[in-house]
Amino acid sequence: MNVAQLKEFCREFPSATETQYEEPYNFLVYSVGGKKFAYFKTSHPERWRFSTRVAPDRFIELTDVPGVKPARYRGRFHWITIVNVSSFPAPYLTELVEWSYRRAFAALSKARQAAIRALG
Repeated sequence: MNVAQLKEFCREFPSATETQYEEPYNFLVYSVGGKKFAYFKTSHPERWRFSTRVAPDRFIELTDVPGVKPARYRGRFHWITIVNVSSFPAPYLTELVEWSYRRAFAALSKARQAAIRALG
């Protein structure tokens, strides 16, 4: 899976939004109901590094994998950064993003969840 495919995958979730933050942040953020579930770094030298939230028990496992590290400033909240998306197994990557989306969706109020379900 390349960066373009992963961006398209993130857009396909129900009520997912894509927000571009310019200088000084330089992030492309995917969220649902204002809750982030994934983002890309858009400036050099870290352009297209991808970050997503993972389950606490998978955080240690994943940060031991070459090319995966704790996300800067968010690592303590169990976010990881994948340095090169195309070198990471696609099925595993989609599983991680789906989990992160479900986690963000579950953090919304019940009324907000119901409204999103009604749209999709």
